[in-house]
Amino acid sequence: MSALATSPGILETDVLGALLKRHYGLSGEIEILSSEVEQTAEIRLPIGERLIFKTASERPAVESFRFQSAALIALEGSKGFVAPTILRTLDGAAMFEEAGVSGYLQTLVEGAPLHREARSPDLLDRCGRALAHLDRALALHDDLPGAHRPVLWHIGCWPRLIELERHLPEGEMRQAVARAMRDYLRRVEPVLGDVPWQVTHNDPSPFNTLAAGERIAFIDFGDGGFGPRIQDLAIAASHQVADPASPLGGAEHLIAGYGSILPLSKLETTLLVGLMKARQSALILINHWRASLFPSETAYIMKNVARAKTGLAILDRQSPGEGEAAVRAALAASSR
Repeated sequence: MSALATSPGILETDVLGALLKRHYGLSGEIEILSSEVEQTAEIRLPIGERLIFKTASERPAVESFRFQSAALIALEGSKGFVAPTILRTLDGAAMFEEAGVSGYLQTLVEGAPLHREARSPDLLDRCGRALAHLDRALALHDDLPGAHRPVLWHIGCWPRLIELERHLPEGEMRQAVARAMRDYLRRVEPVLGDVPWQVTHNDPSPFNTLAAGERIAFIDFGDGGFGPRIQDLAIAASHQVADPASPLGGAEHLIAGYGSILPLSKLETTLLVGLMKARQSALILINHWRASLFPSETAYIMKNVARAKTGLAILDRQSPGEGEAAVRAALAASSR
């Protein structure tokens, strides 16, 4: 948990400018953006083009940047979704490494983050389809560097997260988190080895999913790595549980879209809601903990927490059998 227990080292704009010039031969206006682990800056070139420059002064970032840049290169030319494109350094590398700092430069994808868009069945269906196309493309590249690096958001770390329960306020939400994590440990984790594993994005949240006209884009691959394929769907769907009148809170449409491209196995269908609840709980646990460490950054850290609490309250009402039945119904609707 150490990576998320420290703030990213902040490089001043003049240092970023020197790195940009030295490794890419470029210069422009630099705006530092909000970020949790890596430093992210927007670069506006004199010709008006906008780029994203990711850097870090911490050694663990090297493996993360190796993964991120390799994943984006692997996705070049893929169909069904949009992703940023890596700009090569002056010596043709996907990223740069020098004493004390590493990073990479990518295109900026234009689009509206999903959390700013009006939810509609059509939009969620398109998001699900695009995510399935992304997973299908990533499945071809299991040998990416850094794919097996430790990431706190990786599902393998979830059993440890219950240690963070002390940071939650007393009440029903804390009890729902405890129930979800117990269900995950008892019913889901023991059989995760029986579902397909591959490289995944691992954080297709409404902040990392963009509506780019009729296309759907995915950004920020910093939490990606090797894990259960179904995890991407569980994460994306968990963020769309918002309507108490619907069995899956409206996430049915995203699940249906995904399943129309990548059909779910019986076991994946059985586990999906349990994974969604565990992911919501993981998000609540980790971000309450991080907010206690960095109170000045609480607003940014907690940006997804209210959504996770709402979604968990809806899914918590269902038994595992009811959740599975709701997923089956959503998948059946996609095949009609």
